[in-house]
Amino acid sequence: MCWEKTVTIRFAPARLAPEAFTITTSRDAITIRAATTRARLYAAGYLLRHLDHLTLTAPPYVTEAPAMAIRGTQIGYRAKNNSYDAWDVPMLTRRIEDFALLGGNRIQFVAPVSDDAATSPLSPLPATETLIAVASATRRLGLDVALFYPLLRDYGKPGSADAEVADFTALAAKLPALDALYIPGGDPGHTAPDRLFPLAQRIATALRQRFAKAEVLLSTQGFDAAGLDAFHAQLAKNPRWLSAIFVGPQTRDGIEAHRARIAGRYPIETYPDTAHTMHAQFPIPDWHPAFALTQGREPVNPRPAATTRIFAYLAPATRGFVTYSEGVNDDWNVTQWFRLGWHPATPASDIAADYARMFIGDMAFVAVPEALEGNWRGDPSANAGIDATARLVADLRPAPWADWRIDLYRYRATYDALVRHRLIAAKANESEARWTLRQAPAIGAEATVAAARFAYARPEPAIVAPLRADLTAIADRLWTRARMQLSVPRYGASHWERGANLDRADIQLNDRTVVEAEMAEALTRPDAAARLYAIGDPWRTRDMALYDDLGDPTAEPHLVRGPGFDADPQSMESAIDGVADHIPDQGWRMADLSYAEGLYETPVRLRYTGLERGRRYRLIARWAGEDYALPMRLTGGGVELHGFRARQGDRETVETAIPPSLTADGALTLEWHRPPGIGGGGRGHQIAQTWLIPEPFAPTDPGAEQ
Repeated sequence: MCWEKTVTIRFAPARLAPEAFTITTSRDAITIRAATTRARLYAAGYLLRHLDHLTLTAPPYVTEAPAMAIRGTQIGYRAKNNSYDAWDVPMLTRRIEDFALLGGNRIQFVAPVSDDAATSPLSPLPATETLIAVASATRRLGLDVALFYPLLRDYGKPGSADAEVADFTALAAKLPALDALYIPGGDPGHTAPDRLFPLAQRIATALRQRFAKAEVLLSTQGFDAAGLDAFHAQLAKNPRWLSAIFVGPQTRDGIEAHRARIAGRYPIETYPDTAHTMHAQFPIPDWHPAFALTQGREPVNPRPAATTRIFAYLAPATRGFVTYSEGVNDDWNVTQWFRLGWHPATPASDIAADYARMFIGDMAFVAVPEALEGNWRGDPSANAGIDATARLVADLRPAPWADWRIDLYRYRATYDALVRHRLIAAKANESEARWTLRQAPAIGAEATVAAARFAYARPEPAIVAPLRADLTAIADRLWTRARMQLSVPRYGASHWERGANLDRADIQLNDRTVVEAEMAEALTRPDAAARLYAIGDPWRTRDMALYDDLGDPTAEPHLVRGPGFDADPQSMESAIDGVADHIPDQGWRMADLSYAEGLYETPVRLRYTGLERGRRYRLIARWAGEDYALPMRLTGGGVELHGFRARQGDRETVETAIPPSLTADGALTLEWHRPPGIGGGGRGHQIAQTWLIPEPFAPTDPGAEQ
């Protein structure tokens, strides 16, 4: 319906469910009927999402009610957050209003004490003062006020539990409202179930003396196998003070196991991680290391297709969710969760259209979330769609009232394009330098090194400088308009991994630093030419090696990927590509920075076929990755090749002879295992590179005379 004159919006009382509403439209009036404040907000949000200038894209009569009982998100006013810690109360209130208009009914705040600095240097107000103000704003809007309250003390020490109860009681006394208290088992925290449950019961008692109807929820996060069994043993006692269980990151059991083990005795909520791309609950599948190294784990990350799949995986037999967010980088994902919580079958394209009408003002935005998600598929140097996405976003014409959100997508599209063109140049320079190094036996060491250095020193493409300038300008606007901290020195971010990826936009994307050092070293040796050749052949092609650069999805042909994202969104049984917390500028090879890993008891598995029968092989494995020291055990065809051993340093090369009996049928399966039963995030067994090398036949080998 289109209006050309003033239209009256009327609110009328109605005997409807607390979150239901109806909208009746005529030529001169819109009548909203609802029973509660929150329902009236949901109706207003419906109108904003369906109003295209003066045209309402909705039928004359609408009746709506949500599918899921709990639809929430987290706001963390803490130093690690990529934006909220620099927001004032009016900005936070506006954010809560937006969540209400999108259909949210529960806003979870992080307690003033968490695994973080006590204060942020960017915060306008003390944390407790801000918490009181935003809790009041949430209550005025008719929404639930929730608190994420980790238990961080050592409760084996006398008096620690009493101090925790006293601290919580003092905090609760200051709050104007508290409808739900979320206590994680871990992440952060490390309280064993036999202490967790009694302490949570005492806190629940204190809570309900102040807020009689408040809920108390516990999570299974962080426990090892024995701890998780102990948690369920406590749960089997059916504590009456416990309201529900929430299931989030760093949990050994997937959602199906929770449904089976809890078996309807308590409601289940999910705590899905919408913020992170790697080292996360739902890592980006097959993410290229050039993106992982530059954009990091907390970039602008719209994932419409992935979020649709994740929601379908988590939502059945749960009462709802509170999305785990770290600021505004995941604004699209949080929006999509809210809309799916209302109507689970809503297509991502419909949500994009609603988002465009509500926040952007240009319907061309509908194609942007899907396009940005597509940017991250495959090798960026070969993905011309990245340039098309950049043009799509650049051509958007947002309305005058559009807010900071448009710059989120400009920033991501520009960053993707910058990575693509820098990677094209880095790979070309690297390829030329490596080829040149392999000519050393023919042209001599000095000439080879000079030519290789020249190849690495070629200037960057002309397109890079304007992309870099645009990226910085957009980052400045996001700081001004949304206090988004995209740089540590420029905007005061707490760490580059907390969304501050402007600081990584110019890191090297090839091995120049390490190769320069190796060339200099080689020139001091009498066998310089041979050494230079070896530097130019990291794949050991002369040795006929079967090579895998694990962690690079374009260069790991023998990695067994497992079920994959569609069947296994949490990658509980699938191989994961990751990168270490280092950069090539520090003298790390790109191939050492990227690695493959599995979670919990899922091994890193390689499968070889077509091997020569009767040939002996040796495996060279490069153990590198993050700063884990967990031991690993290697098996071949189920036979132990070496027992559990820890990695020596941050990078280690391990050679293992493969018994001929394991390759007698022309195939070989290798598996690296970590010790069973470990908890936390389930990570830590990581392999960066492998070479399976055929040995020359010895006179006594069965195939020596063939």
